[in-house]
Amino acid sequence: MNDYLNGHAVGDDLGEDHIATSLDTPMHSRAFDLSDEEKIELISGKFRDIMDTLGLDLQDDSLSGTPKRVAKMFVKEIFYGLHPKKKPSITLFDNKFNYRNMVVEINIPVYSTCEHHFLPIKGKAHVAYFSSGKVIGLSKLNRIVEYYAKRPQVQERLTKQIAEELSLVLDTNDVAVYIEAEHFCVQSRGIQHEHCLTITNDYNGKFLNNTTKMEFLRAIGK
Repeated sequence: MNDYLNGHAVGDDLGEDHIATSLDTPMHSRAFDLSDEEKIELISGKFRDIMDTLGLDLQDDSLSGTPKRVAKMFVKEIFYGLHPKKKPSITLFDNKFNYRNMVVEINIPVYSTCEHHFLPIKGKAHVAYFSSGKVIGLSKLNRIVEYYAKRPQVQERLTKQIAEELSLVLDTNDVAVYIEAEHFCVQSRGIQHEHCLTITNDYNGKFLNNTTKMEFLRAIGK
């Protein structure tokens, strides 16, 4: 029997509906007790067990190194955003030109992982802000998006986490985030519908004004 959270089934049914339970990425209190190397060693052994259970021959040259490769990929690459120490350092500059219009960056690549099936999420993010007196190095916008994408995610949470981080570092509520992405848990399993896009957005401050919001949407081609 499933438990229920806010009217939704918890467990298999909740995951199938792609529903998140919190804005923060769910993590237990022991999340950072182990070093990266210790995590890689443990994950490698557990993934070896998974492969063996599936019936794969781990003595085969093509498969023997897979558990270690997967473990390193999990810890060092696709889930590195779980660790707060790996959050990118942010460089801000005085807005010496007194630039008052929105700053928009479009088509920031998003490569993330669905937390319900551990399958890829692939898309792009568009972000914008109005300066409160500081401007951010453009590449740092990309790095913020990448950091929050590199963890098991739900797209709605990812959108909110990016928006909140931008508001924090830029010291302004005048932030907008728009993400469009393909979910391989929809395309490659289950209903198996290709070319479906999921769109999420978060508008704050000046972007709650319909005129400003429409200016942003025009800038990103929507």
